[in-house]
Amino acid sequence: MDTEKKRYYISVSHHLIQDVPHDSAEFEVMMTEAEMSKLKDKLEDLNQEDENTFKRAFIPFKSADHDEAPQGYNDKLIDVYAYLYEIGDEHTKRTIEGMNILGKMQHTDYNNEGYDDSPFNK
Repeated sequence: MDTEKKRYYISVSHHLIQDVPHDSAEFEVMMTEAEMSKLKDKLEDLNQEDENTFKRAFIPFKSADHDEAPQGYNDKLIDVYAYLYEIGDEHTKRTIEGMNILGKMQHTDYNNEGYDDSPFNK
């Protein structure tokens, strides 16, 4: 297996990994082929959850905060960012830390403190 790291340009929002710069790239990461393959699998899982969430959006009378589909998407998105954080360089880590996305996405439950009196918290 090739352990040489190559530069890849990642767009989480577009589920893209490319070896040439592109306008939608959010991250520039040095990865081995194995790391790139693992990230590709994670992005494919995220894409599948995105499709599942989209399909559920058309079901009437289903409150989004009581639907499990968005939670599955959030879990996969956290997994992608956590993996990028794990394999990324200091710049990538600082960028993800600056987004403050990992902590926020891990605490999306509508039952969190502050929602106690919400009419939607039933």
